[in-house]
Amino acid sequence: MGKNFFRERVLSLIYFDNSATTAIYPQALNTYVQVSQRIIGNPSSLHDLGNQANRLLQQSRQQIADLLNVSSKEIAFTSGGTEGDNWVIKGTAIAKKPMEIT
Repeated sequence: MGKNFFRERVLSLIYFDNSATTAIYPQALNTYVQVSQRIIGNPSSLHDLGNQANRLLQQSRQQIADLLNVSSKEIAFTSGGTEGDNWVIKGTAIAKKPMEIT
């Protein structure tokens, strides 16, 4: 292993985790703060606060679908990048059987 091996490896790195390294758009942050102070329920809960959060979630899903000209059923929210990556990898593997993912 040469003296510059690790340096060359780091310099050739392509980093795709945009969320980890990019500042939040100010208007998006402002909207998040306002909504999270007003809507405090879990959208999966069955009580009134959960129902309120779920309505907002479904409205958001529909707005995104309208912008992309797709069905709201085609819009999925994940907990983060890793979960989204896994959906894509597993979905591709299932569609292109046989394949093993470990």
